Amino acid sequence: MSDDSVALRVWGDLALFTRPELKVERVSYPMMTPSAARGVFDAILFRPQMLWHIRRIHVLEPQFPVDFPESGRQLPFRLTPIRRNEIQDKISTRNVQGWMKTPETVQPYLVDSAGREGAQGEHRTQRNSLVLQYVSYLIEATPRLTQRANQPRIRPEDDEDHGPDTVAKYVAMFRRRAGKGQCFHRPYLGCREFACQFALPDGTERTVDWTTNLGMMLYDIRFGTDGKHRPGFFDAQVNRGILHCDTLKAGLNGEAPVHVFGWDTGETT
Repeated sequence: MSDDSVALRVWGDLALFTRPELKVERVSYPMMTPSAARGVFDAILFRPQMLWHIRRIHVLEPQFPVDFPESGRQLPFRLTPIRRNEIQDKISTRNVQGWMKTPETVQPYLVDSAGREGAQGEHRTQRNSLVLQYVSYLIEATPRLTQRANQPRIRPEDDEDHGPDTVAKYVAMFRRRAGKGQCFHRPYLGCREFACQFALPDGTERTVDWTTNLGMMLYDIRFGTDGKHRPGFFDAQVNRGILHCDTLKAGLNGEAPVHVFGWDTGETT
């Protein structure tokens, strides 16, 4: 790994990297997406002066419970169904403003079926999800400077921000924060309820021997200044347990840089 890159090991009991083509009841991709990996890195270190460029994701052998079936341990990934209660809508701003003016008109927002007609209750629905079970990944990423790098700060710099904005600066900051277990918010594996553990790699990680074509996978979502959200997709190829997702450089096994479909060709990723 080069000096301008960092690596992070993440793991958890459950993960859900939602396939966007399946909307009502969620189904996870077989492994972590680049957008989910970027979210983990942002949770540990985010600055407007830089953004994280995900280069590759390794599928590692996770730690299983003692009583976990041997047949499941041999699989490259494991899917399990769960049922969750989801809220159908949200309280409108107009209602809240009205309740603030006349508190006696407050209506409780009930999401439970107790005392309500119907099995679903009010504002609540039950949906099944097909989620990943016992996952572990090694993520490699590189910080890339944005147009706001080395510009005057809107807020005062803290102890870590002193000095010019460079790739080496943010690499050192990330390694220091990840080594201490620091994060702005708890990283998660696709959905917030599936929080994950993270640590710097120690060299004992073992990559799963898995080669397959996952088809079109979500790469990331670009949030434009015009208010439009542009999803990008790429042809996801797992080679010996490694998902190559670098749009700038070739992969470890000689794969060409990834092409992202759905974004303007003149834009960089």
